[in-house]
Amino acid sequence: MKLILKEHVKTLGNVGDVVNVSVGYARNFLIPKKLAVIADEQNKKFVEDQKRRLLKKINGQRDQATVIKKQIDGLSIELVKRVGGNGKLFGAVTGNELVNELRSKSIEIERRWINMDAPIKELGDFDITVKIFADVEASFKLKVSVDPKQIDELKKKSELRKQAQKEKDEMEKRMQEERERSALKLGEEEGEESSSAASVTPVAKVVKVEAAAAAAAATENKAEKKGGKEKSKKQK
Repeated sequence: MKLILKEHVKTLGNVGDVVNVSVGYARNFLIPKKLAVIADEQNKKFVEDQKRRLLKKINGQRDQATVIKKQIDGLSIELVKRVGGNGKLFGAVTGNELVNELRSKSIEIERRWINMDAPIKELGDFDITVKIFADVEASFKLKVSVDPKQIDELKKKSELRKQAQKEKDEMEKRMQEERERSALKLGEEEGEESSSAASVTPVAKVVKVEAAAAAAAATENKAEKKGGKEKSKKQK
């Protein structure tokens, strides 16, 4: 339901603003309290007449808005947040949070004055505008930075990962060296066995030749003995 405000209503608007509210809120609160009237042509003329009569009051509200504007313009606010692995914030920066930050600096504003299309969910620098009155607007700088404690935590985790990788690399290097030593030792042992086999062969040949010579000598000796016996029988 569209209404024209006759008075400043916190969280809703200023005198003369056209607002859209629920029927229940309009009929049960705003209209009975004479804070607003239905937004039709007749009431618009009425409100314009009332604005002229309440010009002093409106100017007073504008003056208050100008004071707030001076407090806000050029202001810098920094919010420290924790972030996830993708660089996005855990949670988000909302209008209510900014209202509380300004309140901590003794600056009272309403949430609806802050122009934010959506909550801020990443690190960085932002320009925030605040519409205080119909023609009074202020702006301030917002810096969203990562929590220094989290930076230290991430640094320690990074160092631990590097140390673990270094130890892993050293272990793999030692294992590779051990494999190479084992392979070298095995090759040396096989070479020694081959040399031993090669050195035994000539000896075996000598033994074989000597055995053959001994056998031949024995055969020759036996033949000589046999020939001697036959000669002796003939002489008799």
